[in-house]
Amino acid sequence: MSFKINNLTLRNFMSIGNVTQAVSFDTHDLTLVLGENLDQGGDDAGARNGVGKTTILNGLSYALYGTALTKIKKDNLINKSNEKNMMVTVEFERNGQIYHIERGRRKQVLRFYCGDDEIIMEDEAQGDSRQTQKTIEDAFGMTHDMFKHILALNTYTEPFLSLNTANQRDIIEQLLGITLLSEKAENLRELNRETKRVITAIEARISSDIDANKRIQTQIDNLKRRDRLWVKTNGEEVDNITKAIASLNKLNVDAEIVLHKRLAEWNIESSAQDKIAKTITSSEATIEKCKKIDEIVIADLETLAKETCHTCGQAFHGEKHEVTVKAKKALKQENRKEIHDTKKKLEEVTKQIKEVGPKPVTYYDDLEDAYNHRNSIVNLEEQLRNKVTEVNPYTKQISSMENEALKEIDYAELNEFVQLRDHQDFLYKLLTNKDSFIRKRIIEQNLAHLNSRLAYYLEEMGLPHQVKFLNDLTVEISELGRDLDFDNLSRGERNRLILSLSWSFRDVWEALYQPINLLFIDELIDSGLDSKGVDAALAVLKKMSRERNKSIWLVSHRDELISRVGSILKVRKENGFTNFSQDE
Repeated sequence: MSFKINNLTLRNFMSIGNVTQAVSFDTHDLTLVLGENLDQGGDDAGARNGVGKTTILNGLSYALYGTALTKIKKDNLINKSNEKNMMVTVEFERNGQIYHIERGRRKQVLRFYCGDDEIIMEDEAQGDSRQTQKTIEDAFGMTHDMFKHILALNTYTEPFLSLNTANQRDIIEQLLGITLLSEKAENLRELNRETKRVITAIEARISSDIDANKRIQTQIDNLKRRDRLWVKTNGEEVDNITKAIASLNKLNVDAEIVLHKRLAEWNIESSAQDKIAKTITSSEATIEKCKKIDEIVIADLETLAKETCHTCGQAFHGEKHEVTVKAKKALKQENRKEIHDTKKKLEEVTKQIKEVGPKPVTYYDDLEDAYNHRNSIVNLEEQLRNKVTEVNPYTKQISSMENEALKEIDYAELNEFVQLRDHQDFLYKLLTNKDSFIRKRIIEQNLAHLNSRLAYYLEEMGLPHQVKFLNDLTVEISELGRDLDFDNLSRGERNRLILSLSWSFRDVWEALYQPINLLFIDELIDSGLDSKGVDAALAVLKKMSRERNKSIWLVSHRDELISRVGSILKVRKENGFTNFSQDE
């Protein structure tokens, strides 16, 4: 794995003008950064200030983190003469992947490239670059605090041992990977939140399904009650119809109809015989009547033959007598003819007399009732067939709702996420609990390496003090058995310790993560170190650049260092603008 910062370009940044200045970090030696303020007299020790040496560090910090190394407002980073088009770019390489950052103000610019592809975050459309900045820092793999303590050593950053305990602990935790645990814990907590959100969603869905199932089950229960009522009612109706048919079938309706037909015939025959009987009776009466008339007529004729009136007994003769006799004889003839005709008719009628037989006995008074009886049976049998074959309207609904509407409540997915949540909770406690064996193991292993490297650099820098990090991440400073504070040390001793501590931090960081090619030391050697301290520091830096292929940049005011380095970057300021020139 590799971590390499390749180059930096600056335009309209602080004292840099509209002409872009570039710095390449693709070197493996110690480069001295000297200032030359031509606006203040030129090349002498009194004209080294205010030229823009720290501008390189500020530009690198701004390009990577969006803020200067020193406490300068962002708008004050723009060149005051041009007041626009400020642009800073940096290219770095990590694990074989090249990244490129362009950051500017007036106009506002932030572009981040991975290879040739620009990484565009959703927040860019809203004018908010926080997510992009987080993506940059994730790709760079180093916080701004670590940047100031292991890559850009300077006199502006408060020394580690001057920080309060909480800030010291924060930096040590970052260095030793404890912060990485915290970051992993934070990521895990986000995953845990998402898991809990999913659990909540699943529980809500299950609860919704259960509530829906309850409502559907209520509907199914209602349908089942209706189903049972339908079955009961249908059965009762079938029974009632069956009983009604059985009751009606007790009467042989076909025989009843036959009897009615016979009765009709009997009635006809009986009526005919009655008429014949009446005719006979009438004929017999007529004959009797005619006989009596005949006897009277005979008697009258006998009386008239004596010329005596048949009515008064007086003598009766003459034409009137003849007329009367003639009339009586005609009456006698007619009467006897009637007797003859009537007797003949009686003989004919008498021949028609038959035996009618007994009168048929029926259940109903008339045939229509018998037909209605049979129709009732037919209708009831049709109703029975319909009832027997009638489809229960609730069976299909119940089956459909039970098989399709009711949702299966499956707790497998919920149980899986609950198990995942519990596992994440357990891991989160391991990552965050200060008594966790993971944290203790990391601290024990890495603190030993840190103390070993610190002891090495303290010896190289000629500092007689013992400085040791304890397991609670506090620092113990002692000399000849005396406990000391950082402020007990002289300025030179503090600078020796600051450099040793920063180099130790860097060694641990590189051992835990990956080597990085670049190291800046801004005026720390100029501040309080005697010649012996300067020699020791240069020896460490040369060895570091030579044996570990580092590009080390030493910002200084000391001209005497020119002959002791392999490369010089001159930062010249002329007419208010800074430019860079590099000499071997």
